[in-house]
Amino acid sequence: MPSPPGPGRSSPSAGPRRRTRPSSGRRISPAPVPDRAGVLADVTTLATELAQRLGYHRLDSGLLYRLLGLAAERAGIDTRAPALQQPGCAAALGQLARELPLRFEGQQVWLGDEEVSAALRSEAAGMAASRVAALPEVRAALLELQRNFRRLPGLVADGRDMGTVVFPDAALKVYLTASAEQRAQRRHLQLMAQGIPATMADLLADLQARDERDRSRSAAPLKPAEGARLLDNSEQSIEQSVQQVLDWWQVCNSGPNGPAGCL
Repeated sequence: MPSPPGPGRSSPSAGPRRRTRPSSGRRISPAPVPDRAGVLADVTTLATELAQRLGYHRLDSGLLYRLLGLAAERAGIDTRAPALQQPGCAAALGQLARELPLRFEGQQVWLGDEEVSAALRSEAAGMAASRVAALPEVRAALLELQRNFRRLPGLVADGRDMGTVVFPDAALKVYLTASAEQRAQRRHLQLMAQGIPATMADLLADLQARDERDRSRSAAPLKPAEGARLLDNSEQSIEQSVQQVLDWWQVCNSGPNGPAGCL
């Protein structure tokens, strides 16, 4: 699988390298998060802001699943629920995940020779990502790729199984939550700002369906990681949420054992 070139600290643009475990344990891996919205304190904005302030690398794991959903569409592999039940479909998607021709250049995401940054943020890409992410074959194929993003000086990662499966030994795990209604409202405002038509009812139904699918899947179901700190940001601003996580991180670093004291 091609490795994204060069360093970076926003989205997965940093790209994976050979796995390195910081000797100081200086890494943050927010635990599974209910959703990524837009406006106020959504997980993508929160994780990006944390990475920038700490000077750490950044992993947006959901983007990898969105890439796979888009790659499946380009390859003619149906990712709708009935098709995923067909023999061989899961294996084909797992193989596709291992061979994704992806690369990151700054804020641009490339799938082969196609620049797909905008396409990855569509509602259709998000729903396809949730469906393929339920497959154990897909999650196994992307596991090592995600772990290879961890390197000095540290990593801020967001995703629905970051603290339970991908980085269970993370020094700080944060389970970010908000009501489905709040998240649907945030997403609606974001889409309106982008000139994309959407209804609150449809967005709310999609979010609820995704949450249920992610909670009930057999592979890496959505749940708080052991030792994760709960952050309900339904009524918080971005700055309030960022400051809360930074305060927790400061507590981890101030103990006699450093970040290891949070484990």
